[in-house]
Amino acid sequence: MSSDHSLAEQQTARHPVQYVVSSDDMQSKHYTQQVETSDAHMVRRQALAEIDNAKFGWFHIKACLVAGVGFFTDSYDIFAINLCSLIMGYVYYADATGSAKNTTPTNIDIWVKGSTQLGCIVGQLLFGYLSDRLGRKRIYGVELMIIIVCTIGGAFSGSSVRGLSVYWILFIWRFVLGIGIGGDYPVSAIITSEFATTKRRGAMVAAVFAMQGFGIVAAAIVAIVVLACFKSGINNDQLVLDYVWRIIMGLGAVPGVIALYFRMTIPETPRYTLDVERDVYRAANDVKATIGGKDAADAATPLYQEAARQPPKNTKPTWTEFYNYFKQWRHFKVLLGTSVSWFALDVAFYGINLNSSIILNAIGFSGSGSPYNKLIKNAAGNIILNLLGTLPGYWVTVFTIDRLGRRTIQFIGFAFLIVLFCILGFGYHKILDKSVAGFIVLFTLAQFFQNFGPNTTTFIIPAEAFPTRFRSTCHGISAASGKVGAVISSLGFFHLKDKGGKDAFIPHLIEIFALFMLLGFIVTWFVPETRGKTLEELNDEEEHQ
Repeated sequence: MSSDHSLAEQQTARHPVQYVVSSDDMQSKHYTQQVETSDAHMVRRQALAEIDNAKFGWFHIKACLVAGVGFFTDSYDIFAINLCSLIMGYVYYADATGSAKNTTPTNIDIWVKGSTQLGCIVGQLLFGYLSDRLGRKRIYGVELMIIIVCTIGGAFSGSSVRGLSVYWILFIWRFVLGIGIGGDYPVSAIITSEFATTKRRGAMVAAVFAMQGFGIVAAAIVAIVVLACFKSGINNDQLVLDYVWRIIMGLGAVPGVIALYFRMTIPETPRYTLDVERDVYRAANDVKATIGGKDAADAATPLYQEAARQPPKNTKPTWTEFYNYFKQWRHFKVLLGTSVSWFALDVAFYGINLNSSIILNAIGFSGSGSPYNKLIKNAAGNIILNLLGTLPGYWVTVFTIDRLGRRTIQFIGFAFLIVLFCILGFGYHKILDKSVAGFIVLFTLAQFFQNFGPNTTTFIIPAEAFPTRFRSTCHGISAASGKVGAVISSLGFFHLKDKGGKDAFIPHLIEIFALFMLLGFIVTWFVPETRGKTLEELNDEEEHQ
């Protein structure tokens, strides 16, 4: 009896242990008793502490770059369609008459641009779930393969002999492309968050997302370069632009190809290995391999040696478990806050950015004369607007988010956007008539506070505010809610903008955007401040281990 107890005290983190108790009134009776110890939890806490308190090093930089290149590619592909759609109008509607000449019809333009957003909704929900179910590593890179294949496929779109036009073929390619782009959102965000140190987690995830800004600018720069290369051909025959839009679109696959190998070889996050696969030993080895923590294979501490002898207890998350967790208001309100705030933000963000050519026309960047001059000026205008507002907003967030906090920046962004959209909406014509420069300043300020504000924080908070078992699923739900807003905005923008005359309703659309910013400001009260806390502290995960 005493020897049995002595053995039990030496074992750690075990399953139920079966042994025999002898007594005067009971002989050879077998029973099972659960031996509860804290050693496995100590190994887990030590492994997580090494991640949370690690010195910022090469692996962290590599993780940001590998994830960031994907977002560079995502934004390039999403926003390059603005320029490509303009160019395609000169190719496929060159023989049209009147106002339809050289212009992609509005109803076609809607669906070509909106197809990617529709695909994103599917990808965010699907990959968000699969990342929790199968593991981050197992699916990381699959979404990038989809993006690469569909980007190249879209660039070679052509009309079928009967039935489908080039636009419908492009719609199909870009819908599937959207599934890949959508999948990149939850998986990249979660991998970066789970590998990050507590001190710099906000900056790391923000830096990944900030690569969108470079992708948007790169799309315009590539357009200018390709247009310049074909200048003489375009001036002689505008149908040469058929080469231009295909090259611009196809080049979006290049950064994805570069990043693919690194995504396929990135290790599983120790948090997933610990909290879902329950393999303490492998998680400790992964920590060593990535950030230089203790090596579980040869560590002197008996905790790691004992962990090596314990079989993993893989417990995949279930929908019943998900429901039981979120039926509690204190948990559900966080998911509601992250989803609705992202929805509200994307109504305005994509409503404006996917239709930037209309704003550029209003401030005199539509160009005049030949197709070449018009397209060059439009691309240059995109670069100017994004360099003035979009890129600075992203990177100010990167450098301040771990000091100011996510929730604070989100409140600041929504508050300024309410004011700026009200000014731009109610004073639209008066401002343009008196000072185009003043309109540009106000518009770029709005872009700045979208990115030094909710566009970045709505991406970061869902990557931190939920338990490891549901983190990717919840990020996917939040992101998909945003893309629903983007689809509604894209469709609504086109159907309403010409109400009362060409572009006559745009001031009222901007006023509507202000109302959505107010909605986002209100629901921000539901999201927690995640700055300076470990992921386990944010989700009370220690008490459930």
